[in-house]
Amino acid sequence: MVAPPSSKEENSPKDTILVRANPKFADLIPVFLQNRRQDVIVILDALDRGDFETVESLGHGMRGAGGSYGFLAITDIGAALEQAAESADSDASRRWVGELSTYLDRVEVVCD
Repeated sequence: MVAPPSSKEENSPKDTILVRANPKFADLIPVFLQNRRQDVIVILDALDRGDFETVESLGHGMRGAGGSYGFLAITDIGAALEQAAESADSDASRRWVGELSTYLDRVEVVCD
């Protein structure tokens, strides 16, 4: 599964995942997260078509961008998606896109 939350990510009692974000990225974060939600839709569609190249590419992008915005879980999920797609593993890809969707539903950003 996803690695335990880093020191910047904390689980709250409500199962909300709090992520402390760098204030200089505060204006960019909502768009970043919305784009990841769109990625969930695109990845599921790609998997329905057997298009692992798209899944691999989107996973690679998440792996690179997640940590930049302070979302280490997105980096980890992106890396797992990329690896699953490289192996053309539809079941693993679907599990990881499910993890991404759940994470996005639970994440709440706090700017210091």
